[in-house]
Amino acid sequence: MPGICLDGLDCCTKCARLTAFMAQLAPARGRLRADYRNAPVNGFGDLQARVCLVGLAPGAHGANRTGRPFTGDGAGNFMYPLLHRAGFSNQAEALSAYDGLTLRDLYITNAVKCLPPENRPSADEFAECRSYLEAELSDLKRLRVIIALGHGAHNSLLRLFQAQGLIKRLSDIPFSHASSFLLPNGLWLVGCYHTSRYNVQTGRMNDKMFLDLLELVKSLVQEEND
Repeated sequence: MPGICLDGLDCCTKCARLTAFMAQLAPARGRLRADYRNAPVNGFGDLQARVCLVGLAPGAHGANRTGRPFTGDGAGNFMYPLLHRAGFSNQAEALSAYDGLTLRDLYITNAVKCLPPENRPSADEFAECRSYLEAELSDLKRLRVIIALGHGAHNSLLRLFQAQGLIKRLSDIPFSHASSFLLPNGLWLVGCYHTSRYNVQTGRMNDKMFLDLLELVKSLVQEEND
């Protein structure tokens, strides 16, 4: 699966806590440690994409195992069939990095590339990884809309935009589902509740909400082309 090459990411060990955590992670029942990547997970998708979806970090038994964002876990099991329905992928199933899934006009990545304990990266870990995220976004030359999947991804993106001089205060762009903000560089930032199993089970996220958000994103992309 094609992705953006980020120098040094594959062997990055800058965050000692994350490196140590992956080294001792117990595999899920029925799996072996050899089944797991247990290493930084690069983004993937269409390198000519106008839309980029940014999540928080790899899932313990999903992307941390498969090596592809949102593959093999509950969040991806919810997300990919709906991306397919909306025309952003060629198939609904996302089982492994070699299952033939390709994205259309969409690139998917995470704010933090390594698995954090309790799915909670520290401020320092967000900061260490931000240069990789910045490189991915800058290499998407046709990018028009960034979807921040969850508050953590949204906040990390805002800190990046603040460092780039695009915004002054993080509080100027609060996170909420289906919020949309036009940045001075012409990019739209769209907020989206996370597609985690917990959010789906509690009703915070459902099929219609996610599909409606994807339609909003497509309308913003179309505005840029009119």
